[in-house]
Amino acid sequence: MSGQVSARRDPDGMILLPGGTFWMGSSDHYPEEGPARQVHVDAFAIDPYPVTNRDFAAFIAATGYVTLAEKAPDAALYPEADPALLQPGSSLFVPPPVPVPLNNPFAWWQFSFGTDWRHPWGPDSSWEAIADHPVVHIAYDDAQAYAAWAGKRLPTEAEWEFAARGGMDRKPYAWGDEFEPGGVPQANYWQGAFPHHNSLADGYERTSPVGTYAANPFGLFDMIGNVWEWTSDWYEIHPAAVPGEQAKSCCIPRNPRGGTEEASRDPSDPGRNFGRKVLKGGSHLCAEAYCRRYRPAARYPQTVDTTTSHIGLRCARDAA
Repeated sequence: MSGQVSARRDPDGMILLPGGTFWMGSSDHYPEEGPARQVHVDAFAIDPYPVTNRDFAAFIAATGYVTLAEKAPDAALYPEADPALLQPGSSLFVPPPVPVPLNNPFAWWQFSFGTDWRHPWGPDSSWEAIADHPVVHIAYDDAQAYAAWAGKRLPTEAEWEFAARGGMDRKPYAWGDEFEPGGVPQANYWQGAFPHHNSLADGYERTSPVGTYAANPFGLFDMIGNVWEWTSDWYEIHPAAVPGEQAKSCCIPRNPRGGTEEASRDPSDPGRNFGRKVLKGGSHLCAEAYCRRYRPAARYPQTVDTTTSHIGLRCARDAA
């Protein structure tokens, strides 16, 4: 990252970042992260924490908003679905009792009726018991609605990664070069044999209260692990990563954005009728043996209609 970046809090508690040029992505991990390339972001502000259940409850109380997971899916949008399954609910992580092949996520993901942000760990659970944990079961439109109510917006992928790196350019982890310095976890990710055995070495079976782990050098908490966070960018593979393609510009891109909604769709996926946005940060389900996406460069394409027990949000805002 060129130059020294200083972060400070604004009167609303957001972290003001002056922006700058940094190395985005990675050429050393998953192919969709590459290639590592220099980009520039302008000044912006970002929340120090993910949105919590308490925060989201205040939004619901003020607006009466109903999240996607709390509504029955529109049959017209899911023509191939079993009508009996078109009920309010969300995808819930349920660990299998025994080891399973890691190429079948349906072995640990279940669509759970009555599960939503109010009932984050199943229909019999309650957000009040984990008020300071990140809100989950949030679809993209839900995240946008919250951000608009708060007078903010969702960060772009480049802004999010700039913030997560905390000024430590080209480091694999948000805290430096070593995964677990001194054998100590630096974020809420999976410990144990995924997905059937959680050793609970960090003391948390699922999400953890925001701010449990140390902030990065910019004063930002939980940028890595705990929950995935929505960004405002449509997912695309960077052109320079595609054989035969050329970078779009000879110069360092300024405030780069993703592709188009149409191009973001995956025609081979059951969710092909929906565009995919970029998720960042990994979650408490990222493990050494599966989904090593507890890094700033990591990214994941997620259909905008998806809600799960490990997807939340964090807000940003243009610099004043």
